[in-house]
Amino acid sequence: MPQRRSYVAPSAAQTELAAALVALREAAGTPLEFPPAVLAEAEATATSVPELDLRHIPFATLDPEGSRDLDQAFHLERAGSGYTVRYAIADVPGFVSPAGAVDVEARRRGQTLYAADGSIPLHPRVLSEDRASLLAGADRPALVWTFSLDSAGVVTSFELRRALIRSRAQLEYVTTQQAVDRGEDGPAALLPEIGALRIEQERLRGGASLNLPDEVVVREESGDYAIERRSPLPIEEWNAQLSLMTGMAAASLMLDAKVGILRTMPEPDAAAFATFRHQTEALGRPWTTGTYGEFLRGLDRTDALTLPVLEAAASLFRGAGYLVFDGQAPTDAVQAAIGAPYAHATAPLRRLVDRWTLAICLAVSQGEPVPEWARSSLAELPALMQESGQRASRLNSATINCVEAALLTPLVDTVIAATVIEVRGERASVQIAAPAVTATAPLSAGAKPGDVVRLRIVRTDIGKGEVEFALS
Repeated sequence: MPQRRSYVAPSAAQTELAAALVALREAAGTPLEFPPAVLAEAEATATSVPELDLRHIPFATLDPEGSRDLDQAFHLERAGSGYTVRYAIADVPGFVSPAGAVDVEARRRGQTLYAADGSIPLHPRVLSEDRASLLAGADRPALVWTFSLDSAGVVTSFELRRALIRSRAQLEYVTTQQAVDRGEDGPAALLPEIGALRIEQERLRGGASLNLPDEVVVREESGDYAIERRSPLPIEEWNAQLSLMTGMAAASLMLDAKVGILRTMPEPDAAAFATFRHQTEALGRPWTTGTYGEFLRGLDRTDALTLPVLEAAASLFRGAGYLVFDGQAPTDAVQAAIGAPYAHATAPLRRLVDRWTLAICLAVSQGEPVPEWARSSLAELPALMQESGQRASRLNSATINCVEAALLTPLVDTVIAATVIEVRGERASVQIAAPAVTATAPLSAGAKPGDVVRLRIVRTDIGKGEVEFALS
C-alpha cells in the first residue's frame, strides 16, 4: 500500500477549511495556551545533573521529520554474539515538580493533541521542545535503559539509571530508511537486524501488530492542506520494537515491586475471532492456520484487499485500558496484542502516564521507595488518560472529516468509484482512490468487501465535516 497524498486546492474550500480547523482546535477541550503561572514555573524549572555521565555514547533520535518533542534516543552495538541496546527517555520526572503548576496543568491535559494546524502540547514548549527534549547537540538528563540481548534478540538482562547524555543526530524516518536500504553505516545500521529479531520474539510469544495505514492531515509550507495515507515504513516498525521492549521491562519492574500502572488489552473472545474469520473468508483472504498475529504479519501489503482485512482486524484490538495496582500484583496482566505485560514508559513529553511509570521504575531499580506523589495519585490516572484519549480521538476524527469534505467539494454532482472496505448493514465503509478519502456510503444490493461501487457526491459541508453520497 504505497503512500498517497490528496490536496485541497487553493480556493474558497481552502479558506473554509482553514476556518473549520481553527474552530476544531479551539473546541478540542484543551486550552491552546498555558496559564501564566504554568509558563513561569516552566521557565524557572531546573533539574539536578545526574552523577552518571554517558555523553561519550553517541545516542541518536528517530522521529517524524521536523519533530521537536523528542522523547527517546537510542544507541545500538554488538556485544559478542548478541547486542547492547541503550534507550534513553527524556527525564520529565526531573523537570516537573509534584503538585506544582506544571504538574496540575499536565494532569488536566493528559496528552499532547495533534491537529492539522498545530499541536496543543501536554507541557509548555520550553520543556517539551527545548529543555527536556533530547535534541541533538545538547546535554540532557535522561532515564537510560540498558538491555543485553542474546543472538536471538531475547532480553537476558536490563537496568535503568539516570544519566547525562548528548544525542549526536536527529534522524527522520524516510532518509533513515533509505540509508539502511543502501547498507550505509550509521546510528541506525543495526536497527533492521535487532528489529527483525524482536518481531520474531513477538511472534513466538503470540503478539500481534495491526499496522493499519496512517491517515494524517498535513499542512504544506504553501499553506495547502492534504491527507496523507501510507503504511508504516519498516524502520518505524523496527524502531517501535525498542519502545515495546522498554514497556515490557517497565511492566516487569512494577509487577515485581507490586506497585504501578499497566497498559492492558483483553484477548479477543471466541465470537470476535469467529466474526473475523468470516470476514476474511468473504474477502477471499481466509485466515485458516496459525495465530491471528501470524496471519496479519503474512498479509501482502501490495494486495488491494489487505486494507479491508486490516480494517476488519481492528475489532480484535479493542478494550485497551489502564490497570493500577498497589500491594498486590494483578494475576492477569498480559496485554493481548503484545503477548506480555506492558506499560507506557517511553513518551513522557507527550503522554501523562509515562511520568508515573518512569518515576516508579527508577525508584524500584535503585532500591529506593516509590515516590509518595506517584503512589498516592496512581488511581487518578486511568480516568485522566481515558478522557484525554477521547479528546484526541474526537479531534483527529473531526479534522480528517473536514479535510475529506473539502477534498470532495469540487466533485459535488459527479460520479466516482469506491472500494467497499466493510459492510455495515445497509451502508458500507468505502475507500475512494482519488482523492484518497475513506467514507461511509449507501451499499449496493449484494455488494461485499472488495467490490467496487459507483457513487454520486450529493453535497458536502466542510464546517461540519459531512459528505452525502447516493448510489449511481
